[in-house]
Amino acid sequence: MSNYRTVRTKSERISFQIAKRTSWILLLLSLLLVIITVLGLSAGSEFIHPFTVVRELLGYGNGEYDFVLHTLRLPRVLMALLVGAALGVAGLILQGIIRNPLAAPDIIGVTSGASMGAIIFIVYFMGSVSIQFLPLAAILGAGIVSFIIYLLSWRKGVTPIRMVLIGIGISALAKAVVTMLLVISNVAATTKAYLWLTGSLYGANMQDVYLLLPWVALLLPLTFILARTVNVKELGDEIAIGLGVKVQVYRLLFLLISVMLAGSAVAFAGGIAFVGLVAPHMSRMLVGRSFAGLIPVTAIIGGMIVIVADIVARTAFLPKDLPTGVFTAAIGAPFFIYLLFRTRNQ
Repeated sequence: MSNYRTVRTKSERISFQIAKRTSWILLLLSLLLVIITVLGLSAGSEFIHPFTVVRELLGYGNGEYDFVLHTLRLPRVLMALLVGAALGVAGLILQGIIRNPLAAPDIIGVTSGASMGAIIFIVYFMGSVSIQFLPLAAILGAGIVSFIIYLLSWRKGVTPIRMVLIGIGISALAKAVVTMLLVISNVAATTKAYLWLTGSLYGANMQDVYLLLPWVALLLPLTFILARTVNVKELGDEIAIGLGVKVQVYRLLFLLISVMLAGSAVAFAGGIAFVGLVAPHMSRMLVGRSFAGLIPVTAIIGGMIVIVADIVARTAFLPKDLPTGVFTAAIGAPFFIYLLFRTRNQ
């Protein structure tokens, strides 16, 4: 009896296999995500019983908590889910195409580029241009920095190790520019910039959710369709080329997808760290290395990490609402240290 489920279109242009174990894990993670989402809607300065939350969401409530749930908490939880899914899959893509377990948007320069674009906007344009253009500035910054990294990495093609090294260098340069801008800017701009750099979901609304949703809804299925290519690329560039894979074309395409996912997430939530680094590793511990199975698992785990971090951020130190990025780092750093010790002992 086969341990895999084969999914293919009639034209067989799209075909992939998912382990049955992965299917069961996906089901369990989905149920856990629902539970965490309900808890996220329940938690706050006023605790709402989870059964009441479910009744309100299904339209059977008396409307007593309509404003709190639908206006304040639901957009924040949905934004956390989308941001976590985008960052997690962006990190998974980078680790796949670069073949480096330390690759992540916040390490090779994508997040730093987005941060630089956002801080330039906050310092120089926030007073004269609508704040709604801040996400566009962040995505533009991520795109420009990623293009520079790819351009400098090119030498008769792009190799993973060269991209990582140049990415780390450009990331350091972008962080230096951000620090300089913070030093020379006024107090109001610096305060807002620091909050954004740490990563916060404070003030999230449904308009933000609707703006971020298309990026995630389009790019995750596209990544899933191209999953077989990453599995082949992990065998090495020479073998992949021998099997007919256009390595440089697909590497650029996946890099663009990763940049758009990470840039859009950072644009709306700021510099939330560690999600893109640890979510893929957690997924591999559960379902192995098949890229098609890793994509949905990583998206769900990334979303849960950010939701849990945001719950702690807005409830642990009431009445203060702390940045979510503080607690994603608090979750991610210990896990990553554990992972390093686990790898060393194998």
